[in-house]
Amino acid sequence: MEKVLRDRKAILIFVGPALLLYVLVLLVPIGWSVVYTFYDGSPITGFRYVGMANFARLFRDQTFLRSFWFTTRYALLVSGGQIVMGLLLALLYHFYLKRASSIVRTLVFFPVVLPTVAVAQMFQKFFEITPQYGLVNAILAVLRLEQLVQPWLGQGSTAFWVLVIMDIWKAMGFYAVLLYAGLIEIPEELIEAARLDGASGWSLVRFMIVPLLTPVLVSSLIFSLNGTLKVFDSVVALTGGGPGTTTTPLTLYMYKAAFTYNEYGYGSAVAVLLTLYSLLFTLLIYRRARQNVA
Repeated sequence: MEKVLRDRKAILIFVGPALLLYVLVLLVPIGWSVVYTFYDGSPITGFRYVGMANFARLFRDQTFLRSFWFTTRYALLVSGGQIVMGLLLALLYHFYLKRASSIVRTLVFFPVVLPTVAVAQMFQKFFEITPQYGLVNAILAVLRLEQLVQPWLGQGSTAFWVLVIMDIWKAMGFYAVLLYAGLIEIPEELIEAARLDGASGWSLVRFMIVPLLTPVLVSSLIFSLNGTLKVFDSVVALTGGGPGTTTTPLTLYMYKAAFTYNEYGYGSAVAVLLTLYSLLFTLLIYRRARQNVA
C-alpha cells in the first residue's frame, strides 16, 4: 500500500478522474460566473464589456437590497432556530429518553428526508384560507379568534414567518442527530463530576455541556448558515418569492435575473456577492470560535 501511495502515476490514475470531474462541474462554472460579472447581455443578444457596472448597479437596486435583507434575516432566524432546537432535542434524547430515544429520533428526523415540495404543500394546507380554512385558521375559528384568521401566505410579513417555521421544523432533526452524536462522546465521568460539584439543569448545560460541544456547534452553525443563505427550493415551493418580492432571497433573484430577464452578467454579480457573503459569515464564526477556545 505504501508503495502505491508513493507512486505519483498511481495517485494520478486514482484521483485524476474525480479531480477532472470536480474541475469541470464546479470550478469551471465558477470561473465563467466571475467572468460574466464584467459583461452585460446574454448568449442570445451577445455580450458587452461593462467593467464593474454590474456591481455598482447592485447597491442602487431596491429589489436586490430587499432580497439581501430578507436573506440575512431568514438565515439568522432559521439557523438559530435549527441549532437551538437541535440542541434541545439532543439533550432530550441523551438525558431523558436515553435508550428509548431511537423511535423519537427517527420520527423527528423523518422530515429531513421528505421532498421539500411535499413539505411545502403540507404547510400550504395548514395555513390556507380558501377554498376552506386550513388547520391553523380552523383552530383559530374554533377558539373564536376570528380576528386572527388571515391569508398567512398572502401577506409578506406572515409568509416570512411561515417559511421560517417550516424550514426550522424540516431540518431540526438533522442537527439534533449531529449534536446528539457529539453529546454521547462527552465522558460520563465529567458530567458526574460536575453534578457532584453542584451543577444541574441549566447551569450544567451552560457551563459544562455547551463548552464541550463547541466544535460540533460551530460546525453545525457554519453548515446551517451556508444552507440558509443559499435557500432556494423552500421559497420556490412555498411562496414562489411572493407576494410580490417580499420573500425573494438572493438565490431566486439571481435565477430570475439570469434566466428570466437574460441578464447573465447581473445575475452572476449577485451570485458572486452571495458567495463572498457566505464566506464572510463562515470566516467570522470560525474566527470567533478560535478566540473563545484560545
